[in-house]
Formats: sequence, structure tokens, C-alpha cells
Amino acid sequence: QTISCFPRSFDTSQRNAVLVPAAALGVGGMLVYWFRSGHRIKTLDMGDGWWGSGDRTTFIEIEDKSIHPFKIETSDEEIEDLHRRLDHFRFTPPLERAAFNYGFNSNYLQKVVAYWRNQFDWRKQVEVLNKYPHFHTTIEGIDIHFIHVKPSNVPHGQTVLPLLMVHGWPGSFYEFYKIIPLLTEPARHGLNEGDVVFEVICPSIPGYGFSEAPHRKGFDSIATARIFHKLMSRLGFREFYVQGGDWGSRVTTNMAQMLPQTVKGLHLNLVFLGKQGLGRMIRIMLGAYVPWLVGLSREDARRLYPFMQKNMYDILRESGYLHIQATKPDTAGCGLNDSPVGLAAYILEKFSTWTDKSFLDKDDGGLESKYSLDELLTNVMIYWVTSSIVSSMRYYKENFSKDPDLSAHHRVRVSVPTGIAAFPQELVHTPRVWANDVYRNIISYSYMPSGGHFAAFEEPKLLAQDIMQFVQKVEQL
Repeated sequence: QTISCFPRSFDTSQRNAVLVPAAALGVGGMLVYWFRSGHRIKTLDMGDGWWGSGDRTTFIEIEDKSIHPFKIETSDEEIEDLHRRLDHFRFTPPLERAAFNYGFNSNYLQKVVAYWRNQFDWRKQVEVLNKYPHFHTTIEGIDIHFIHVKPSNVPHGQTVLPLLMVHGWPGSFYEFYKIIPLLTEPARHGLNEGDVVFEVICPSIPGYGFSEAPHRKGFDSIATARIFHKLMSRLGFREFYVQGGDWGSRVTTNMAQMLPQTVKGLHLNLVFLGKQGLGRMIRIMLGAYVPWLVGLSREDARRLYPFMQKNMYDILRESGYLHIQATKPDTAGCGLNDSPVGLAAYILEKFSTWTDKSFLDKDDGGLESKYSLDELLTNVMIYWVTSSIVSSMRYYKENFSKDPDLSAHHRVRVSVPTGIAAFPQELVHTPRVWANDVYRNIISYSYMPSGGHFAAFEEPKLLAQDIMQFVQKVEQL
């Protein structure tokens, strides 16, 4: 009997010898998979698109992928038509002491129109616009416009870093004209940030300026991000930096979420956070009394509170345009596309209060304290001569109809190194502790001393310095 038990005992021990290591290996494998999957970078699906007229299958095979030089031009007919329309401006008297509280003050608008009609030289401004190299290339069925500026003199051994800069509404590629020389030739402008030098690519969002408008519904920031990735690939860049504010912030964030291995660093001067949950609201209430307890600095508290005034009432006052453009942009857009004066009032009013909220109480909206009329009207003219105001306004409907509070993309966290420049007059302030919820690798967060929404246009040197310091940190990682 004892002898007969040996095979059974042997079988059991042999089975254990095999099963125990196998089980351990299986459990270990599951743990490794769990650990790796928990740390795997989740990315935003790039998808694909076709925005040209006609059937994609007909044109995709013959799409011209070459890059063509482009030059902005004007004509006597274009200028004469503008002057004729300006001459027929119908003036509406403003309310007494209304300043800019009811919108663009029409007394000051008379001055702007008179300057536009009699002193503004569009031909001269076209020469200014053409001082940088412009290009066109066809991507997903539409012509994409961009400027590409390289340093004129690069010291031996110095690396030139590609930087894509994306504008928003109601801006354009022209917003970057003052900052481009600071980034491409910093030494000539008294900037020496670790010898960081850039070649700058500034595309026009499709439907803005000299980029063709999509012919189909649905063109949003994801489609824009994908097209700009294709543009950078077509230019031969495997890695590059991106920078944006306004819609440019959303587009460049999407680019970092799509291909984090391609985006070396993301720099923003506006952060979209979308809806506020219960946890955020509790932190907001506590932050008014004990900001340090919820991770807010003194400067955060100064910019956030009183919270209802700065983050509810001020935003409601400034966002009427958004509701129109996110619902029925073509209705108001038709009038703006037909009237240069209406277009100027609609656009320039944003350059007043979005630059400094206190400009509401100035009769001239404070516009000429930060910009020249030539600069402001050049941006307006880009919209006018391209008839792009309607298509630019549609961008709001395409984005908000899919994502009403602009928070859907935040489920994909941003892993690339991120720098944030927080300007004090920006429409909303986003503390670093809040931005961390989405941007998980913030290596630079700066409280800028002055400036508002149009940072590159208003404070080019401050923004250039912050970009350069951020990139220097990334290069040293």
C-alpha cells in the first residue's frame, strides 16, 4: 500500500512543480500588463478627412502635395470697392457717456473710418505682409496658407528649432509679425536665452484669411490639428514645438494629444478647461479664504476673485458673440461680409476689451494705447479681402456643436512638456493646479507682468522670452 502511494504522491508534487510557477508567471504577467497599461500614453485618434468640393475618391489620387510660393496682391478695383463702401457708412449716434459699454463706440468708429478711407495705405500694408515668405499647399482637398520664416544667419554649431504658431479668432497669422524676428534672430533684438533660435511656421486655420474654407460640415480643431501635423510632415519635420492662444491653444493641444512623440513641447498663453465639477467648485469656495489649502498662490487668488465678477459676469458680458457663432454664424456673418465698417466694429471691439477689461470705460476703447490703426486695420483687411469672416465664425459651430463645454478632449491627458504664460488681462485665469488636471507635464508656468488675450500682438517680447525659456528647459531634459 505504501508502495502504491508513491506514484500518486509523485504525480501531485510534479503537478505542483509545474502549476505553481505557471500560476506565478500568469499573475506576474497580469501585473506587468496592468502596470504598463496604466502608464501607457493615451492618444487622441487622428482620423482622416476630406474638405474639398467634389468626391474624395475622385481627387485624392491626383491631389497636388507640392508646396507653392504665394504672394498677397491687391488691385485698384479692390481698393475702389472698399472706398465706395466706406463712403456710404451710415452713422448711428452713441448714447451719452456710453464709452465701449454698449459695444464699439460709433463716435470713435467715425474716426477709424475716416482714417481707413483717407490715410490707411493697403498697398503699403500688402508689402509689409509680403516681407515674410508665404506658401500654399493642398491638404485634405483644401489649400492651406502658411508663412515659413528661417533665421538669416545661424552661428556655426547652433541648432535651429522648428516652431509652429497657431492664431485664433478674430486674429490671423499677422498677429505673429512682431514676435517672429525676436524668435528667428533673438541676438539682434537683445534676447539671449541660451542661444535658442527658431524657424517659425505660421499657418492660417482653414476658413481664415488665405487658407481655403472647408466645403463640408464638421471641420473642427481635431481636423485642424491633423492637417497641421500633415503640413509639418510635408515640410520635413519629425519633431517640433507648438505654440498657441485662443483657438490656437485648442489646436496645438490636440496636436500634442494626437502625436506626443512628434511634439517636443507645447507652449500656451490660454488654457481651455471646460466644465467645472463639484471638486473644483469646492476648491473655488475654499480658495477665497484659504487659497494655500487648495494649491492656489496669492497671485492666483488676486486674479480669480471676486470669482462671480471675474468668471461669470465678465465672461457673460464678453461672450455674446460666441453664442451667435456657435449656433447660427451665417446670419450675422452675411452682414459683416458685406460691410467693411460693420466688420471693423465687430472685430476691433474684441481688440479693446480682450486686451484690457478697463478699456470698456474709454471713449476710444483704449485701442491706440496698445496698437496702431494700421496694425488693427491690416488684420481687418485680411478678413475683408478674403471674404473669410463667415467661414471663420463657423469654426465655433463646428467645435461647440460636438463638444458644448469644450471638455471632451480632456479625457486624453497631455503628456508632452508644457509651458504656460498666464497674462493678467486674459479673459479667464487658469491656475497651475487646475491646468495640471489635463496638462500632466507642466515644466514652466509664468505669471506675466502685463498683457491680455492677443499676447503676441501686444507683448511680443514678453511672450518670446517665455517661449525661449520654456524651450531651453525642454532641451535640457
